[in-house]
Amino acid sequence: YLRIAPELYLKRCIVAGLEKVYDMGRTFRNEGMSVRHNPEFTMIELYEAFADYNDMMEITENMIAYVCEKVNGTTKVNYQGTEIDFMPPWNRITMVDAVKEHAGVDFNEIKTNEEAQAIAKEKHLEFKKDLKHVTKGEVLNMLFEEYAEQHMIQPTFICDYPVEISPLTKKKRGNAEFTERFEGFVFGREVCNAYSELNDPIVQRERFNQQEKERELGDDEAYMIDEEFMSALETGMPPTGGLGIGIDRMIMFLTDSASIRDVIMF
Repeated sequence: YLRIAPELYLKRCIVAGLEKVYDMGRTFRNEGMSVRHNPEFTMIELYEAFADYNDMMEITENMIAYVCEKVNGTTKVNYQGTEIDFMPPWNRITMVDAVKEHAGVDFNEIKTNEEAQAIAKEKHLEFKKDLKHVTKGEVLNMLFEEYAEQHMIQPTFICDYPVEISPLTKKKRGNAEFTERFEGFVFGREVCNAYSELNDPIVQRERFNQQEKERELGDDEAYMIDEEFMSALETGMPPTGGLGIGIDRMIMFLTDSASIRDVIMF
């Protein structure tokens, strides 16, 4: 009963004919606590019919820049001694290019899971499941988290995530290994997640089935099949863009707060 996101409910609203929907409220994740994480936090999530992840990028950077100007009178903030400018357009870079730059590994040259697993072993990456079950996309994502994420200081959209870690996302046009998904990073921290929503019920069920296999291999964060959502998707959902922004992390930047606990009142 403690929701991890309002995503599937809002998409059902899109199916019902509401072309623009949003929800702002508390969300719960069993991910431990740190200066950046709290099990209970506030998030705004929105969906727009006939939009895609490019539209979500524009909404994100314009909305956050607007809030900065309203609160501070400028798009610039000084966070922990570093000046950050939220003025659009934000930097845009693919995950593959970010990993190539910061980890020195070019995934354009890696063709198989076995090649990626060898890289993971060489880089001493750790996964929740046995390395033989780890895919190329999962290695790419882990390399980004370990080597590149910390370097995303100015507002940056990391684009085109691997399909294996994006079960609700439409595949990228022209490259089926990746998806039309991005995450926004500021000061090495994720502030938003968005994508072109997968609206094919057949493919979505295949993705859910794969997620159940991932749970059996030890991934306790993998999705379970939601039959009510699947029924709605089978009715028909238009092309849709979706976006989620962590409100608490944005308030941290606006108030120069070092810990997320400083901006959560109760």
